[in-house]
Amino acid sequence: MFKINHLKTTQFVLLISILNLLLFHYPFFEFACKSLDYTTLSGLATIVSLAIVVVALHFFIFFIIFYASGMVGKILIVICFILNAISIYFINTYSIIVDGGMISNILNTRFGEASSFFSFKLIFYIILFGIIPCIFIIRVKIVKNTFKKFLIATALTFSIILVLAFVNSKNWLWIDKNSGKLGGLVMPWSYTANLTLHFIEERNKNRKEIILPDATIKDNEKSVVVLVIGESSRKQNFSLYDYKKNTNPLLSNTPNLSHFNATSGATYTSAGVKCILEHAANNDLYETLPNYLFRNKVEVIWRTTNWGESPLHIKNYQNKEALMQNCEGEGCNYDELLLSGLKEQIASSKSNKILVVLHTSTSHGPSYSKKYPPKFEIFKPVCNSVELAKCSQAELLNAYDNTIVYTDYILSKLIKDLDQLKDYKKAMIFISDHGESLGENNLYMHGLPMSIAPKEQYEIPFLVWLSNNNSKQYKPNSILTQHHIFHSVLDLLSIQSPIYDEKMSIFK
Repeated sequence: MFKINHLKTTQFVLLISILNLLLFHYPFFEFACKSLDYTTLSGLATIVSLAIVVVALHFFIFFIIFYASGMVGKILIVICFILNAISIYFINTYSIIVDGGMISNILNTRFGEASSFFSFKLIFYIILFGIIPCIFIIRVKIVKNTFKKFLIATALTFSIILVLAFVNSKNWLWIDKNSGKLGGLVMPWSYTANLTLHFIEERNKNRKEIILPDATIKDNEKSVVVLVIGESSRKQNFSLYDYKKNTNPLLSNTPNLSHFNATSGATYTSAGVKCILEHAANNDLYETLPNYLFRNKVEVIWRTTNWGESPLHIKNYQNKEALMQNCEGEGCNYDELLLSGLKEQIASSKSNKILVVLHTSTSHGPSYSKKYPPKFEIFKPVCNSVELAKCSQAELLNAYDNTIVYTDYILSKLIKDLDQLKDYKKAMIFISDHGESLGENNLYMHGLPMSIAPKEQYEIPFLVWLSNNNSKQYKPNSILTQHHIFHSVLDLLSIQSPIYDEKMSIFK
């Protein structure tokens, strides 16, 4: 027998490992039970083996840390339990997976957005699953084992892991197939390992951009293209795509507006925006569209109420704070801010070729009902909770659909402003960074790996408006990708470049 407040290292670490399994791995085993037939001996054996491996893996790593330093071990475990509690809240509430994409999403989240996720349920999770176990962890006194027992314990644990891996060799294909999701549900390794991988990837990304071949401007005709990057807009909630509710009352009556079926290259903002701005799908850091055009004498204006874009090397970058200085009215508190003074800014340009990028945040959850002015609350009642599962799907859809109605208004207003620029050939392109889950299959928001993401998270709207004096003709397109943007914009601005791919332009 052992005293609960006076434990040897092996006893304490085993207890912590089991506690970690019980408190933080329900989603892990819920997924395993859904993916395996637990009513069969083979399926049940695999699930039991996974439980033992999870405990053994944590015991192995925790024991080495605690043997090296009990104080450091306690500090790390306390931090892990608090972070585990926060992670398990978001996993249970929004059905997310803490993989590399989600880590990138989290690190690109600013305080204003992060604060919208606050709820008393989150505080409850932190207290129940984090603070209370941590009080026990801090108070217990640990008696260090001898070096001999340390070697025996680590060797035995490692042997158990190897034996179980060998016994379950017939399930290696299943484990490999689902490794991304399984790894994203193991606490704390889901975020510690993926955080490390994220910083390694970011370090590689932050190396010097690969410069694309120089381009030339083929004519002196005045042309302006406005690229609007939507946030979390999914195609199926646009009435332009036959959605049953009229979420596009203005755009549906706008002449020269076309819409296309499209898919995103990712399900989170930073990767989705990268796909929109790069010339082809790759893992390297090539010059993005705004940087490329600016270097080749095109005026580039970037306006944003969002974040997550690749590094920009342009002169005219305006974020929300800068735009607010010269904006008046209720719309300044929403994405309508992006249009403030834009028409005048374009008209005052001395360049014949202009690219404007408007990076919106209109449909980003979970606070959909706070993303539009009150007069755009067309569909009621709406979900006002950040705990989306507490709302009925009708309320959730109403709140989200109102963001699409507001997007419809912004794009319509933008088109009217552009139409008043008589000296220019004009074009507007709207495409979203990714889609959004709204309770389908108990999934919410976005960020799932593309291999398992539902269509709601990657089927996106692709809208194009051309002015009457723009004679471009569309190709018979089927399903477009975000990479069609780069080449279509070069086409619209009459940019000749060795990197231009005629097949990737949506125009003839």
